[in-house]
Amino acid sequence: MLEYDEIGPEKVVEVYHAKHGMKGFVVIDNTAFGPGKGGIRMTPTVTVEEVQNLARAMTLKNSLAELPFGGAKSGIVADPRKITPKAKEDIVKAFAEALKCVSPNEYVAAPDINMGEKEMRIYAETNSNMKSVTGKPKELGGLPHELGSTGYGVFLAAKIGAEYAGIDLKTAKIAIEGFGNVGSFVAKFLHEEGATVHAVSDINGTIYNPEGLDYERLVKVTKEKGTPFKYPDAQKLYDKELFELPVDVIITAAIPNVINSSNVEKVQAKLIVEGSNIPMRNHIERRLHEKGTWVIPDFVANAGGVISSYVEYLGGTEKEMFELVKEKIEKNTELVLKQAKEQEEYPRHVAREIAVERVKDQCRKCGKL
Repeated sequence: MLEYDEIGPEKVVEVYHAKHGMKGFVVIDNTAFGPGKGGIRMTPTVTVEEVQNLARAMTLKNSLAELPFGGAKSGIVADPRKITPKAKEDIVKAFAEALKCVSPNEYVAAPDINMGEKEMRIYAETNSNMKSVTGKPKELGGLPHELGSTGYGVFLAAKIGAEYAGIDLKTAKIAIEGFGNVGSFVAKFLHEEGATVHAVSDINGTIYNPEGLDYERLVKVTKEKGTPFKYPDAQKLYDKELFELPVDVIITAAIPNVINSSNVEKVQAKLIVEGSNIPMRNHIERRLHEKGTWVIPDFVANAGGVISSYVEYLGGTEKEMFELVKEKIEKNTELVLKQAKEQEEYPRHVAREIAVERVKDQCRKCGKL
């Protein structure tokens, strides 16, 4: 069941295409600052409620990053493993066609689970508007995810978080949950900074070496074997054991709810940076705060992706993208952690208050509240 409050959602569009068996929806949470921005995910289990939660996260993320976007998200109910590439293409076309009523004026799409550059091309071309979507191929003006904008932002947030947690990143023990588009780039930027990663996990499990993992070797093994779990000279553990390791910093970069009531008391890290969305519930973050662990919320730390999308939306360059990610992530991480320290509150509470108040102020200015 959908929940409404004073800032949203403003509009929920459900679509169905009988010929292709396409069922999907978009939740436009708030457009006070501009068109709702958020990715399209394709999974067999995606729900309107799930998409609503993600749309609200995008509202907060864009507000905190001070971007002229609102928050939105969309989902297509389908299992890409059980349909042909042609069927997937037809479904994406049907979805884009159906959303012409809101895209791009009220909704700007982007890649998400099981949706990449190819699907964004289909969406843009079907919509006949390149500004209806970001995450497009480079030849259409896109800024490729291979640049690592989200991972770069998470790295910058970790640097500032380390100062507040009293940690020297260059000597710290660091664990990264997930080694995909976000986690692998966080490791890259940490390596360039002179830091060492001691543990990495993926769907196969966790590798851990108390003396540290060799970055170049880790990348080579992952590329050749398809998983970091094949890295030699490291303890092989269950994936969830990563959160219980004697490390200083944990960076989440994979699935939701990985730190929960079953393991929160076993967490030893003094800093957790949320590179993934919703890696834990609010009350878990609060408990970690009580234990003395700094947690940088997802919509603060992983905003590099949507900042990159904004630069693409404007037709900007890779250089401009990295400069803007640096400027905004550093500014907002510092703002949130400074106020959290002054107020003796956990960072998400502070970040949410800042973001929501900005949205409310803008709603009042444009007559939405």
